[in-house]
Amino acid sequence: MNDPSLIPAMVPGPPEESWADVGELRIRYLDWGGDGPPVLALHGLASSGHWYERVAARLSPGYRIIAPDQRGHGRTTQAPSGYDWETLARDMAGLIEHLGLDRVAVLGHSWGGHVATNLAARFPQRVSRLVLIDGGFQNGRLLPDATEESFRARFGPRDVTGNREEFLERLRIQLAECWGEDLERIVQTMVYEDENGQIRDILHPDHHAQVLTAMWNEPPSEIIPQISCPILIVPAGPKADRADTEFSRMREIMVAAAAQAAKQAQVRWIPETIHDIGYHKPQELAQVIQEFLQEFVEEE
Repeated sequence: MNDPSLIPAMVPGPPEESWADVGELRIRYLDWGGDGPPVLALHGLASSGHWYERVAARLSPGYRIIAPDQRGHGRTTQAPSGYDWETLARDMAGLIEHLGLDRVAVLGHSWGGHVATNLAARFPQRVSRLVLIDGGFQNGRLLPDATEESFRARFGPRDVTGNREEFLERLRIQLAECWGEDLERIVQTMVYEDENGQIRDILHPDHHAQVLTAMWNEPPSEIIPQISCPILIVPAGPKADRADTEFSRMREIMVAAAAQAAKQAQVRWIPETIHDIGYHKPQELAQVIQEFLQEFVEEE
């Protein structure tokens, strides 16, 4: 069932939408079901559990993929605080407990990779292995001429101004190589339309600011040496026009440093792709994840 050759052929139905009361939160999550080993899939900043749809469709024949909307995202509670690593990790540990699961493999994309590393470090009994999808290894303090002000400017809220059609048209252009009806639906799970017909991020700007405070004060990459489970780092390899930029070279340094700092780590670059690998190259990403997870299933 976990034969990689089956990934493109076996496509399940849509996930079930479910809810969990965890502490102060009502967490909404997508569950693709099945009897395979459980995998918790954590989305990035200002995203939603739907980010994983294309990847889950390729993994779920052999794994039970569970993708929650994290605190302040999607349809989960808009809590006014709690965007620090300890609370975010505790949210997900509580969800695992609610699901009646013992240990799970955890995927984390972008900021979700940062949450995933903290979950693995702070609740090691809950995480069997970790996959960091273009996230979890960054340290904003290592960027050229880094200051907190420049860091906040670089990673501040994205541009979601305009009405729905203007918002979608920008994304159609940005994601032209991988755009489709499913992606048009997915990206709209991350935003809402205000009373003036303008599109806004569901993640409130104040909550985004709290996230950046945590990222600057406690760089997620510093958590990696504390993690005992095996780690797979899956960075997005830049396209040709960005391959030799200072930022790309710095990312290579960060990836190498994270892999060296980890107790058990592998690195698998996905070449010539974008930050949203799950949109652009879901089959390649699913293949890499499955090979890593299957390797440890066979050892156990």
